[in-house]
Amino acid sequence: MKFVSALFFFVLAALSGRGQSAIPVAKPQRPIPAVQHVLIISIDGLRPDRALLADMPKLRSLLKQGAYTFWAKTTAVSITLPSHVSMLTGVTPGKHGIEWNRVLPFKEPVYPNVPTIFEMATRAGYTAAMVAGKAKFSTLAKPGTVMCAEVPDGNTQSNNEAVVLRAVELIETKKPDLLFVHFPDADAVGHALGWGSPEQLACIEKTDRQLGELLAALDCTDLRASTFIIITADHGGAGLTHGADDARSRHIPWIAVGPGVRKNFDLTTSASLEVRTEDTCATACYLLGLRQAPYFDGHPVMLAFEVAP
Repeated sequence: MKFVSALFFFVLAALSGRGQSAIPVAKPQRPIPAVQHVLIISIDGLRPDRALLADMPKLRSLLKQGAYTFWAKTTAVSITLPSHVSMLTGVTPGKHGIEWNRVLPFKEPVYPNVPTIFEMATRAGYTAAMVAGKAKFSTLAKPGTVMCAEVPDGNTQSNNEAVVLRAVELIETKKPDLLFVHFPDADAVGHALGWGSPEQLACIEKTDRQLGELLAALDCTDLRASTFIIITADHGGAGLTHGADDARSRHIPWIAVGPGVRKNFDLTTSASLEVRTEDTCATACYLLGLRQAPYFDGHPVMLAFEVAP
């Protein structure tokens, strides 16, 4: 598929195979009936202190509307693909098996050892979609598990502009029950010019404006009131890189906004709670009424909700 920006994207799946049945599937009963859509947004490379220092009015407005922590943790390896797969499967890299971080010349496509949130949602009768800025995200789009999964072609990377353009189009035309959006630019600038550089800070501030475009699309389609939003990241960074078990790489933001969530609530008020990236998948499963798989490493962040079950 070609974007108007001339970036080449492809559609990997269209609700076929075992992810779809000819007979409509009744969706599970959801614990918060008002939540009809889940939107997961990952800002690649967003170190929490950069988000706090940058001028991010859209993100800050969401803090007042929801529950948050700037002390969440990503996987110990703290690199893009393994961390995102953990975010969207609820398990550590040792379980999901995606431990590399680039497009590899496999003879056959390789997918995680466990179902993604897209696969679990599709099996339950939901529509799931993904827009990502890096080609390696194709490993998350097992055929038959995603209505629409768009990533750059080959071994390339697109940019935030292309991602937000397509994500807004999907919101307006398809209204998926589950949508994952990946913004790549802050990570690209971090690798090129440094984490914490003035250029990265400017990029993060631009990303906030692009986040605003997604929120505006939800408003224009009257989906905002029925959408639960999780905003997070895959890793932080230091210098020109990020890596294993470095605190500057491991800490990530985690912000939840939507029906049933506590307002202006700092999750660090609980000393015993440490939000982990695997909790994103578990929380999304909870909201969609999907079972918590016994192999999950993540757990729903129940403290984020006004009324615990």
